Amino acid sequence: MDIGFIGLGVMGQPMALNMARAGAPLVVWNRSADKAELLRAAGARVAGSARDVFAQTRIVILMLVDDAALDAVLERGTQQFAANVAWHLVVHMGTSSPDYSRRLEAEIRLAGGRYVEAPVSGSRKPAEAGQLVGMLAGEPSAVAEVRPLLQPVCKDTFMCGAVPGALVMKLAVNLFLITMVTGLAEAAHFADRHGLERDVFAAVLDAGPMASNVSRMKLAKLATQDFSMQASIADVLKNNQLIADAARQAEIASPLLDVCHALFGETLSLGLGRDDMIAVIRAIERRTASLG
Repeated sequence: MDIGFIGLGVMGQPMALNMARAGAPLVVWNRSADKAELLRAAGARVAGSARDVFAQTRIVILMLVDDAALDAVLERGTQQFAANVAWHLVVHMGTSSPDYSRRLEAEIRLAGGRYVEAPVSGSRKPAEAGQLVGMLAGEPSAVAEVRPLLQPVCKDTFMCGAVPGALVMKLAVNLFLITMVTGLAEAAHFADRHGLERDVFAAVLDAGPMASNVSRMKLAKLATQDFSMQASIADVLKNNQLIADAARQAEIASPLLDVCHALFGETLSLGLGRDDMIAVIRAIERRTASLG
C-alpha cells in the first residue's frame, strides 16, 4: 500500500527519508520541487501535485507549516476537498491550533474520510536520527493503523485520546521547551557577563540534574556562536502564540510564556527569524545593553 507524504521542509524531508529508507512505498510532493529529489533518490515516487498524491494513495501524511498550507493542500472550502479526503486516512503531523484540528477532523469525517493527529516533539537533528517523540489522537482503529508507520520516524509514540488531545499535548510540551531554552540562554548570558569560563559553566550544568540533550546541544551552539536552524525563532514564536491562544481560551495564566513571547518577538525584529531558537540570547543581550 503506497503512502502519501506532503511537506518536505526542515522536519518533513528527514522524516520522509527515514520512512523511504525503511522500505515504506512513498508518494511525495512538496511545493518547492527540488526538496523532493533526495526522496526520489531514496526510492520514493514524486507526484506532480498534492492532488496527485491523494489520487495515488489511501493514507496521506501532512507535515505542513501552518493552517493556510494545510487548507491549500487539502483544497479545503472547494468541491475538490471531499474528492481528496473521501476514503482516505489523513494524518496531520504538523502543529496547528487545537480548534483548527477539531474542525478539520469534523469536515474530513463528514466527507467520508478518517483523520489522525500525530504531531511530533523534536527538532531537525532528532528528525534526521529517527528519534522524534510522536503524540497520537483520533479514532482508535485509525490511530492503530498509523502508529506502526511512524516507527522509522519516532523512538516513542504516545496515545493522547480523541482529537485534539495530541495537539494539546504538543503545546504543553512546547511550553516547557520554550521556557527551558529561554532560561538557558539567560543563564548563559548571566555567567558570561560575570566572567565565568563558558566551558566550565557548561560542564557544571552537564554534571547536574538539569542536564539534557537540549541543554548540551544549545550550549554547544552558544559556545561556537552557531545559530544555524534546528528550531527557528519564527517557528518558536508561532508555537508560543498557539500556546498563548489556547491558554487564554481555557482561562489559564501563562506568565513565563508571556515573557518568552516578548523576547522571541524582539529576536524576530532583529532579523533573526531563520536562526535557531537559542538566538533568543540576542534579545537578552540587547536588553542588557539598554541598561547602560
